[in-house]
Amino acid sequence: MPRLQGVDIPPNKRTHVALTYIFGIGPKTAGDICKVAGIDPALKARDLSDDELSRIGTVIENSYMVEGQLRRQVQQNITRLKDIACYRGMRHRRGLPARGQNTRTNARTRKGPKRLVAKKKK
Repeated sequence: MPRLQGVDIPPNKRTHVALTYIFGIGPKTAGDICKVAGIDPALKARDLSDDELSRIGTVIENSYMVEGQLRRQVQQNITRLKDIACYRGMRHRRGLPARGQNTRTNARTRKGPKRLVAKKKK
């Protein structure tokens, strides 16, 4: 099983698809990496030689922020928004959608399961 940037990539998938299993690499970036490294994107990941894997690793390391470093930066950005108490930061603090989505009916992913509110007694 090939390993890049500390992530096991699936051996039975094509190289450009297998690279998308690394956090921070999408389909477009995976294709660009294959092109720069000079590797056929249609080649299965299990058929990559050690030299080809090291070339891909070098391209990723030099040109892209991925995995732990990227996750850390995203967390730092969210923490900064919370600290300066801007609108997006307040939405993150409260666990609500930060990008203008409707919250009257949807947003269950951010808000969690419904909590029943007891009706007033007369």
